[in-house]
Amino acid sequence: METLLTKMSEKETLNPEQIQAIDHMEGPLLVIAGAGSGKTRVVTQRIVRLLEKGIHPHQILGLTFTNKAAEEMGERVRNATSSRVLISTFHSLGARILRESIQALGYNRGFAIYDEEDSEKLLKGCMENVPSVEKRKSLKTFRQTISRCKNAMQAPLDLDPNEFTVGEMKYFPDVYAMYQARLKECNAVDFDDLLFLPVKLFTEHPQILDVYQSRWKYLLIDEYQDTNHAQYEFVKRLAGNNRNLFAVGDPDQSIYSWRGATIRNILDFEKDFPGAKIIRLEQNYRSRSNILEAANALIQHNDSRYEKNLWSDRGEGEPIQFREVKSERDEAEFVLKRIMSHQNEGVPLNEIVVFYRTNFQSRVFEDYFLHYKIPYIIFGGISFYQRREVKDILGFLRMVQTGSDFVAFTRTVNLPKRGIGPATLDKMQKAAVSENIPIFDYCDALVNDQNLENKVRLNKKQKAALADYVRIIHQLRSSQNSLRDLVVDTIEWTGYLSFLKSDPESYQDRRDNVQELASKAAEWGGEDLTEFLAELTLKSSLDQGDDSGQKVRLMTLHNGKGLEFDLVFVVGLEEDLLPHINSKENPEELEEERRLLYVGVTRAKEQVYLTRAKYRYMWGMLRFMDPSRFLDELPEGYLKKDEEEEPLWLE
Repeated sequence: METLLTKMSEKETLNPEQIQAIDHMEGPLLVIAGAGSGKTRVVTQRIVRLLEKGIHPHQILGLTFTNKAAEEMGERVRNATSSRVLISTFHSLGARILRESIQALGYNRGFAIYDEEDSEKLLKGCMENVPSVEKRKSLKTFRQTISRCKNAMQAPLDLDPNEFTVGEMKYFPDVYAMYQARLKECNAVDFDDLLFLPVKLFTEHPQILDVYQSRWKYLLIDEYQDTNHAQYEFVKRLAGNNRNLFAVGDPDQSIYSWRGATIRNILDFEKDFPGAKIIRLEQNYRSRSNILEAANALIQHNDSRYEKNLWSDRGEGEPIQFREVKSERDEAEFVLKRIMSHQNEGVPLNEIVVFYRTNFQSRVFEDYFLHYKIPYIIFGGISFYQRREVKDILGFLRMVQTGSDFVAFTRTVNLPKRGIGPATLDKMQKAAVSENIPIFDYCDALVNDQNLENKVRLNKKQKAALADYVRIIHQLRSSQNSLRDLVVDTIEWTGYLSFLKSDPESYQDRRDNVQELASKAAEWGGEDLTEFLAELTLKSSLDQGDDSGQKVRLMTLHNGKGLEFDLVFVVGLEEDLLPHINSKENPEELEEERRLLYVGVTRAKEQVYLTRAKYRYMWGMLRFMDPSRFLDELPEGYLKKDEEEEPLWLE
């Protein structure tokens, strides 16, 4: 069999540690693959080597986290060997196993897989008897708790009722049990069941597990540091007595605990698989040495890791540049000037990224990039001015500005829910047109029983709710406060933050975004609401909608994993931002914050800039910021302070 390994000299294409990992045949092996160390290549070449040694393609199984990664690996193997090896995501493999064997659990093979909407509809029916003021909030909370239970391999009977005693959560164990029972009655599974049920199948029916252990004798797991407990149990059972588990990962890049990833899975590998061999891939093919030396020094402050030391033969390169500025506006100006300077030197815009810890930080950069016509794209997210919560608050402000904006009216009248449906809204619009008055004036007249030729009938509850909405808009219109205070009052008086709590998972990000809008109003300077809204509407309409062409990437550090760029900016190196305020009291979460910065720095091929502001608007208020503790952990020899005085650009 002619393969890539026989076509080319291994010594020319692979380093000694890579060759050692690829040549390993029997027993558990953990490859600690540092950033930029050629991890994907090692996984695919390992499969090629197994095939070259005579292992049948059907006996090899590769597992990864995304369809894109699975397809890429599969294509590389096919191009090298013309053989088809099963390389799959965890959930796709779970679905395959259930299609073959789910009848042992009392389901039919033709089961349906419910998406999030289907699952919520079913769960809603199970919660009919749960007393709750905010049904939507309770539904989200119960759905997320069920997901966490399944990822932790907790069935309803495994729950301790004493852990569910507060408020509506005391009903959770019964609702969870009913939900699972109804799924089974519908011959359906949800997304989390695609891992939960195969592990249950393997545990309760060892003879079925034997079949799969005999089928797949060589397992390869990519990104092992990102596995949750269910994935760990899944892999451990499949590896079984064969113990031919080839796991690749890096605890220093474990940044997804909020998704359920458990760093202990990779740290306990030698305990879970006695006799396991450990190989470290430390040669980095991406970055300059100065970048790696700084990253090594930073991550050594973490205790939860395997010791390794990244190195590169690409030359020293420039030290990491650090700039301390007065405010977030100065920060954005500094980044913009450096980008334009590097662009003039020939660095393509799509090789430049600005990393930040939280989504709201993108706003000031978007303002500057739009003003100076620097093309950009929000990678893995939505432009600040297109975010739902920002448009909601702007919708309220448009109602304050004018009472005739029906789009703003329909957007805001049911925030929170007031029971005024689309059919009623349509009737109200037509009646307002017939009366020749703005929609808000029509509502005002309607709730105050003024003379109208065309009165839309509202029930008592709807009328009271609409009257509350009218009162709030009047109250905001009569406010004599500054533009910034008007935004804050809008957020507060409309109860918008309580509305956002209906989705606990996104609440913090969305809260930060609406409060960043207040910061925008504070720095805008003027008091004219009409001009303010006109400017923001213009910004929104200029947003780019695709990721093609030469554009600077703006993204959170979480979205940067697996990517690389010539030029990297990490902004907001301040306490309460990076590390995030929610992590500072928890040593494990603080270590994950440090890993986030480590991931950001190691995305760079040529140059890294770090910035921090002495003060910035956060949560609608001007705050003085302390420098991030992580800055003190970067050695001075690899960190150059940029103290050049530069004038502000904007008027």
